[in-house]
Amino acid sequence: MADLPENIHPVFDRILSRGEKEARLRQQGRVVWLYGLSGSGKSTLAAALERRLHAEGLVTHLLDGDNVRTGLNRDLGFSEADRAENIRRVAEVAKLFVQAGIVVICAFITPTRALRELARRIIGADDFVEVYVEASADTCARRDPKGLYAKAGQGQIRQFTGHDAPFEPPVQADLVITTDRETIAQSLERLDSLVHSRLKLPSR
Repeated sequence: MADLPENIHPVFDRILSRGEKEARLRQQGRVVWLYGLSGSGKSTLAAALERRLHAEGLVTHLLDGDNVRTGLNRDLGFSEADRAENIRRVAEVAKLFVQAGIVVICAFITPTRALRELARRIIGADDFVEVYVEASADTCARRDPKGLYAKAGQGQIRQFTGHDAPFEPPVQADLVITTDRETIAQSLERLDSLVHSRLKLPSR
C-alpha cells in the first residue's frame, strides 16, 4: 500500500470480511484457472464445470477470454504488453470475486509461465487452482472452432499462439486434462473432483 497515490484511501478495514461472506454462502471462494491453446477445450470445460457446480448449489462466476475482451479489456490488443495487462486485469477481478466467497472459473490461453505466475501472485497461491487443458496444435487446428488457425495460416492473424507465437507448457499444474485423449465427460469428472478437493464445504 506504500506506493499508492496520496489521494487514495482504501477502506478494506470497514467492509464486510471475506469470512463473513463465505459463511453466508456456506462455501469458500476459489479461482479455477483453465489455460491452453485456442481450440483445446477450455471454454467448453469451463462452462460445463460452472453448470455442474451451480447444480450442486455453489455460487460461481465464469470469466472467459473472448467475453472479457468485449467489455473490460476491449481496449487491449495482443502484443506482449497487452497480453500481460489482460491477465493482470482478469486476475484482479477474479480476486475480488474470491473475496466475496464466489468460485471463479477462468478460461484464458495464458501462454507463458510468467503470465500464469502473475495471475497466481495476484490471486494468492492458496486460492489458485491451475488446470492445463492440453491438446496438440494439430488437434486444435483441425477443430478450429473459431476459424482462427485458418486465418493465421493465411497471414490474417499475426502472433497467434500455437502458430507463430509460442505456448509454454507448465512445469507443474494442479491438473492436466488432455482433451484429445479423453471425452468431455471424463475431463469434467476429474476437474470437478479436483475443485471439490480444494473446497471445504459444510453439509447443506
